[in-house]
Amino acid sequence: MIQVYEILLRALVYLEHVLVVLDLEIVVRLALADANLAEEAVTFVTEEYRKAQPKLESQIYSEKVAWIREAGDCVNYTIVKVVQQPHQQNGSCVEAKILCHTLEISKPRTAGSVTPASLDVFFTSVSSATVSSMSTVEMEVFSNTQLIIMTIVMLLGGEVFTSVLGLYLSRSYFSEQQTKESRVTSNYHSPPKPTTFSGLEIDQKPPNVDLECNINSSDNDHCLKLNSIKCLATVVFGYSLVVHITGSSLVAMYTSLVPSAREVLSSKGLKIQTFSLFTTASTFSNCGFVPTNENMIAFKKNSGLLLILIPQTLLGNTLFPSCLRLSIWVLEKITRKVEFRYILMNTREMGYGHLHSFAQSCLVAITVLGFIMVQFILFCSMEWNSGAMDDMNSYQKVMGALFQVVNSRHSGESVVDISIISPATLVLFAVMMYLPPHTSFLPIKQQEEVVSGTDQKCKKQRKSLVQCLLLSPLSSLVIFVILICITEREKLKKDPLNFNVLSITIEVVSAYGNVGFSTGYSCKRQLEQDNLCKDAWTGFVGRWSNKGKFILILVMFYGRLKKFSIDGGKAWKLS
Repeated sequence: MIQVYEILLRALVYLEHVLVVLDLEIVVRLALADANLAEEAVTFVTEEYRKAQPKLESQIYSEKVAWIREAGDCVNYTIVKVVQQPHQQNGSCVEAKILCHTLEISKPRTAGSVTPASLDVFFTSVSSATVSSMSTVEMEVFSNTQLIIMTIVMLLGGEVFTSVLGLYLSRSYFSEQQTKESRVTSNYHSPPKPTTFSGLEIDQKPPNVDLECNINSSDNDHCLKLNSIKCLATVVFGYSLVVHITGSSLVAMYTSLVPSAREVLSSKGLKIQTFSLFTTASTFSNCGFVPTNENMIAFKKNSGLLLILIPQTLLGNTLFPSCLRLSIWVLEKITRKVEFRYILMNTREMGYGHLHSFAQSCLVAITVLGFIMVQFILFCSMEWNSGAMDDMNSYQKVMGALFQVVNSRHSGESVVDISIISPATLVLFAVMMYLPPHTSFLPIKQQEEVVSGTDQKCKKQRKSLVQCLLLSPLSSLVIFVILICITEREKLKKDPLNFNVLSITIEVVSAYGNVGFSTGYSCKRQLEQDNLCKDAWTGFVGRWSNKGKFILILVMFYGRLKKFSIDGGKAWKLS
């Protein structure tokens, strides 16, 4: 094998100028394939360079370094180790091979872009899986393949998809329970021993007949419940499928027909199909990622596109329970299936958190519309003539304001620069991001099972120490803000206009609410101007230290699992 490469390399050496990149690529492939072979190849290439091209050594080295940097950090590390310390190669080449294959799949789209750091890649993955859209790198760095992978991750991490999995798991659980009960029933109804009673009349029915009827009716209820759960899972899956197909088709049609939107995608090297699928999946799952650096600011004048995305945002989160019940009601009227009627009449027994009663669904919808109206009025009154909405006519401002306030709750797509809007609007956005998606303004007295005082006492005794000491979400967010202020204390002193408590609070609450709003970072706001500072379309967290980024990763996970801690803090008495 080494003789074949030796002949090839000798031929390439005499080409001088062509040799610069080709021989190094062969060395890279050898280094990834076999460490010993790489050592011999590197030694041979080094000797040939010294003999044939002593004058071009500096030029060749600089071109090598440039090629290595474009190949990525993983290849850079591998080649440096092979060239400088070939005798120390062992299992590291195997690890480098795996990492480099990953880089080949997820290679940055732009040739001059720098490969994101490992923590930033992990941060983006967590942000996609938790549908948070917190970013530490620019979105246009990612290739078409990476965007497709992120689309799949957002689909799998969305609330609707995970809830469908929960329905199938609950159905299997109830099926196992029915199997156990049927076994107990069959054992109970084994032929009894003959007994005689003096007071039993001849035409009197045995007492086990009524019991058997009750058991049969119980089995029918179990079957109906299982079928209803399966039917509900099918409806939810179909609901998601219809929204994704319709939404992506409308987005693709709009970007194809409208020249201004098509020019934005072509200038950024984005495919219409990838953009439509990615944006629809991100909008419906309420992730907030858009494959452009500016998010939706690049389309702030495309009011038609904003109008297409607004219903998808509402259908995927805040209005999902109301629209789901409406869909089931329509299907029941059309098909007259008993399963749909059972679902509508037994919402609590279905065990699906997004399925509410008629009254609660109406109140959730009214609350959502009320919050949108309040935000819309405040946003228009504060930002109508501000720099955030420059170069927009009245209709575009109305649509942009409506799009912005709809996305303030658990979506995070933005048509304005969050950093330049008024503090009053920021505080209102923070409150909206903190509220759970199914918040209803008016309380409802729901019918609950009657529990005796003894049972309540037993339930209280069963609470573990962890449950009693569990903090409320608001208390946890305060702790997270304090921790981040500690890790970023030096930047808070040197750069107070960018690093301030309000910006950090917005970032933390946005990560907790899985929204993605960020004030960003501006080099113009630095008190001590840094000539090396370069503005980038990334979130504010992109300028944090690794410790701060790791804390925000925990916040995103905590926010994604907020329903398990929403009742925390009840053991604390403030009076």
